[in-house]
Amino acid sequence: MADIVVIGGGHAGIEAAVAAARMGAACVLVTLNDRRIGAMACNPSIGGLAKGQIVREIDALGGVMGRAADACGIQFRMLNTGKGPAVQALRAQVDSALYSAYMRRLVLRQERLALVRGCAVDVLAAAGRARGVRLSDGSLIAARAVVVTAGTYLRGMMHTGGDRTPGGTIGEASAVELSDSLARLGLERGRLKTDTPARLDGRTIDFARLAAQHGDEPPRPFSHGTARLARRQVPCRVTYTNARTHAIVRRNLGRSPVYGGALTAPGPRYCPSLEDKVVKFPDRDRHQVYLEPEGRRTHRVYPNGISTSLPRDAQAEIMASIPGLERAAIEQWGYAVEYDFFPPIQIRPTFETKAVEGLYLAGQVCGTSGYEEAAGQGLLAGINAVLKVRGAEPFVLGRDEAYLGVLADDLCVLSPAEPYRMFTSSAEFRLLLRHDNADLRLLDRGAALGLQPREAAERVAGKRRAVAEALQTLANTRREGKNLLSILRRPEVGLRSLCGEAPALAELAPEVFEEVEIEGKYGGYIERQRKDVERLARWERKRLPPDFDYAAVPGLRREAREKLAKVKPYSVGQARRIAGVRPADVAALLVALKTKGRGAEEETQ
Repeated sequence: MADIVVIGGGHAGIEAAVAAARMGAACVLVTLNDRRIGAMACNPSIGGLAKGQIVREIDALGGVMGRAADACGIQFRMLNTGKGPAVQALRAQVDSALYSAYMRRLVLRQERLALVRGCAVDVLAAAGRARGVRLSDGSLIAARAVVVTAGTYLRGMMHTGGDRTPGGTIGEASAVELSDSLARLGLERGRLKTDTPARLDGRTIDFARLAAQHGDEPPRPFSHGTARLARRQVPCRVTYTNARTHAIVRRNLGRSPVYGGALTAPGPRYCPSLEDKVVKFPDRDRHQVYLEPEGRRTHRVYPNGISTSLPRDAQAEIMASIPGLERAAIEQWGYAVEYDFFPPIQIRPTFETKAVEGLYLAGQVCGTSGYEEAAGQGLLAGINAVLKVRGAEPFVLGRDEAYLGVLADDLCVLSPAEPYRMFTSSAEFRLLLRHDNADLRLLDRGAALGLQPREAAERVAGKRRAVAEALQTLANTRREGKNLLSILRRPEVGLRSLCGEAPALAELAPEVFEEVEIEGKYGGYIERQRKDVERLARWERKRLPPDFDYAAVPGLRREAREKLAKVKPYSVGQARRIAGVRPADVAALLVALKTKGRGAEEETQ
């Protein structure tokens, strides 16, 4: 018998399975195609705004995405460098074939992790608890917990114009029976869709006419364990759609599966198809197309920004209308894929389902989009599955601790009806959740779980001491009657300019220097956010039992009662974030908790 069985070898499944095995659990990873582990079915990139922070958090906890991106990246750029540190994030173009090969080797070499090629058709459960998985060949894998990370494969259907092909991605089958099995276990399901653009042969693109976008020099890595990146970076190119392009789209809208009515599932709001851009932004005369190379050893190019499910002849006409792409050969046609998902209001912050104990969902099956969001969910689900098997306390991150905490909480409370995407604006404490301090926030937590080695924890402890000592030096050194810390907070002053008065600062390691400058310059704002966290923490400390009877609470409005009973929030703080729950409802809830003596820790004065 396995401790954990993970279904799906995508970004969520890899993190769940590897984390479980590294924590000492016997794990089985079931995948349809063992040659496509970690495949990048959409764009060949990792990171971006908020997503880059998630990758750094995954790495700090002991996940693998950051190291893989460092090993396989072909261009690295820090975004928003002209803005404050709260919204700066790293993004890398990645060699997609190399990334998949890296992940496959990692899985095959991981101790206590067995890879099984097969199609999971049934999640086995008894007495309200997951017991394992049945495969299409009739074989059974008994397990103490099951993590489903099936991506877009659950009853997946691909659309290009009027053509419909079952499958989750090109060349892969659809998983119909697994979706039905989850529904039989009492999970409510819905449909979502996402689009992808055609893939182009770079040898047929006129790059000479297009502006190049280069990576940063020197490039910065994602992983806290990567000392430096020494490699030649590959440029991307930029072009734009135009009035002719948009006219072609409008002329063919009736042939679109979305605008023609054949496909009604909602898609991601913040990653719209070209058809949606033309229809919803009629005043825009052009849209950017970002030409992303898929690797060093391939000519294949991903034209980011023109996802489409229009018929093939329309796609060819569209490409020919875009500068630089007039003679571009299409290697793979764009398509939309619709698939089943299970609204995440049915999961706990641990990603365990409320309907079946020991059954976890992570990734696009929870209604999210993006490799990074999927990987983060998979990591948290894998960790919590192991803790569940051990009978240990669950691992739940707060909204003030990590973007991963924001993600988990949002999914449980908001239960988005369209694919969820993380933004920096989603985090109310984003100045605390920066790219630069992910290791200081989370690496010790990863070490406590057994996912980070002692050496990494010692390195972070040293960094923490060095930052504290440098800040103390700034506070104790004076210039013209003021200490250097107060001078650093002036907008025009940088830390480098203060090294004359405090020479030790110039000797700091780059990552320590960066941390000192941010903590020093934005110290007042950071302290204000920390006080906000302390003030709101009292709501999170008031726990709500999972069997709490909301119907018996006097003064609760019907809407609040119904939503609270459906979501089953774990704390009063989470209850406050549920749409439709008003302050008066929270007050009634607090009275009921006090009267019944339920729930929990009260606020410490």
